[in-house]
Amino acid sequence: MRRTLFHPRLAALFRDHLGQDVFRLEPDTVGVAGHEAADRILAARRATETERPTFKPLHGRSISRGEASSVMRTVGGDVREALQRTRPRPGDVDLSGVWPLRGHLFLRDLILGQDPYRLRILMSRNLELTPKLTWSVIAAGAALPGRPGRRGAPSTALAGLTADATGYHERRYAMGMYRRAAAPVCFTVSTLVANALWLGSPFDPDTPNRHILHEAMRLLPPSWNILRNASPEYPAVDDRIGAGDDVLVLPLLSHRDPKLWEDPHAFRPERWETLDPDTAPGYLPFGHSSERCWGRHMVMPLAELLLDLVRGAGLDVSPDQGSAKVPLLGLLGVEDVRVTKARHRAAA
Repeated sequence: MRRTLFHPRLAALFRDHLGQDVFRLEPDTVGVAGHEAADRILAARRATETERPTFKPLHGRSISRGEASSVMRTVGGDVREALQRTRPRPGDVDLSGVWPLRGHLFLRDLILGQDPYRLRILMSRNLELTPKLTWSVIAAGAALPGRPGRRGAPSTALAGLTADATGYHERRYAMGMYRRAAAPVCFTVSTLVANALWLGSPFDPDTPNRHILHEAMRLLPPSWNILRNASPEYPAVDDRIGAGDDVLVLPLLSHRDPKLWEDPHAFRPERWETLDPDTAPGYLPFGHSSERCWGRHMVMPLAELLLDLVRGAGLDVSPDQGSAKVPLLGLLGVEDVRVTKARHRAAA
């Protein structure tokens, strides 16, 4: 029996608020886990630029929705090209090791492998330690002579967006956008597959990858909270919210609400045979229907590819590992999952 050890603050949310609707978290913050209240809150207005998970202002410079959309279309094209290169499925990929790092490195090389080193280094998971470290590496890369993504060189279209950046400040901005667009794809997909392996492997061979991934996102939603800053719309929606209250919508809790889910803490991918992930009440792995995450159409095909490769290679969580921690990070997932060749298959 594997034990998932949540950070104490996450464990406290389960202990104190699971099954509740609207509740006080801090003197100036209200938590929302009831699916009807969450629907009303998230539909009341669009996210502001500082509330967006990916395209917040960069170095004090606003990122318009048009620019963000264009960048996401660009990286989406790079992902489609990478998926084309994996047909037929590669048979010599070794995905054993410590996850999600192992999956992250595979995706980085698959999608961005031809890009210049000073861009690819921005995919390092070590940069997640502190924002200061991330921007120090970006600043160092921008200070190097030459352009990060030289025109005509083999590289992604995303890297090509950096080719026209002239001067230190423009190069720094372009490199920041490169990381903003590419890193979440690699981070999210590798974490999602690591979560699925930890929660449910070995899988029934007849269970579709998509059902496995939807169930993994239910129990460990990539975006486990959605912040909305205080706004006059919210007291009008629910009088339990004050005029100065920030609102934290919590898919972490709605995804396990016993009023919505049968056997809510169990990993049961077969439930998705009859559920629609776009309409299931309280299910928000990619945000609300009024403003879905733009990257979801890249995440699912890449996650299915990666999970397909793992299953096809007969890999499983090491039987010697009985517990894994879920740290308090924006991207929710287990860390340091040891994935090895399944013993019964290796013996055969």
